[in-house]
Amino acid sequence: MFDIGVHHVSLNVVDAATAIRFYVEVLGMEQRSDRPTFPFDGAWLQSGDQQIHLLEVADFVPPPGQHFALRVADLDGARTHLLEHDVEVSEPREQPGICRQCFFRDPTGNLIELNQPM
Repeated sequence: MFDIGVHHVSLNVVDAATAIRFYVEVLGMEQRSDRPTFPFDGAWLQSGDQQIHLLEVADFVPPPGQHFALRVADLDGARTHLLEHDVEVSEPREQPGICRQCFFRDPTGNLIELNQPM
């Protein structure tokens, strides 16, 4: 019944314009043009077959530990790309037989995992 997949994840951000630039220019997501007019700033972004919806919430503070993961084919290359854009990224670590992963934060402080499946 619910096994089709994830359609989108919504993320609260404190500054939509800054977050949009980060997700588009640094992470390479595409901003969609079909977002309806809402009473708050934000964006709908395409990430592979899924979407990330950014919602501006001025006083938002990200909860500790909550995160989502971006699947990558080359963890080291993705990490280097982030470092070249002055994004602080953790050292890669391996979950034996499962994946290699590292973590970083968006401009609001939302935790994001890079995940390279084994």
